[in-house]
Amino acid sequence: MGVVSHPQVIALDTNLLVYAHRSGVTEHASARRAIERASEDPRGWGVALPTVAEFWMNVTHPAATGGPSTSKQAGDFLHSILVEGPGTVWMPREPFWTRCIQLASDLNVRGLRIFDLQIGLIAFDNGATEMWTHDRDFAGLPGLRVHDPL
Repeated sequence: MGVVSHPQVIALDTNLLVYAHRSGVTEHASARRAIERASEDPRGWGVALPTVAEFWMNVTHPAATGGPSTSKQAGDFLHSILVEGPGTVWMPREPFWTRCIQLASDLNVRGLRIFDLQIGLIAFDNGATEMWTHDRDFAGLPGLRVHDPL
């Protein structure tokens, strides 16, 4: 896992990792290119810790489109981009949960969108200014621009 030595400005959302991993989906090639672009960007990139768990949940789920990935396949993919590659995994900053709940209330975040908010907040706290996602309904927060690289 990379060490944050300078502000990272690009955050990748779970869906880009899932698409880049799953060769049978329409968005596969575009998502791989997006990760390559982020990897070549001198500003750097990373993912929030919950993104790793959400990726794992999606690709290893028994009902995953195209069948579930094995633990080895999912782990190898993450290792290739986050250990061998230039990606960084960002941890929550304290007092995370109180800030997240306050933002959820202030921004009227409901239901599953809380997962987007936590990913966005962790990314923002670690220096991200852009969230790359293919989710049209991503729950953004002030100061974090949402961009669809596909």
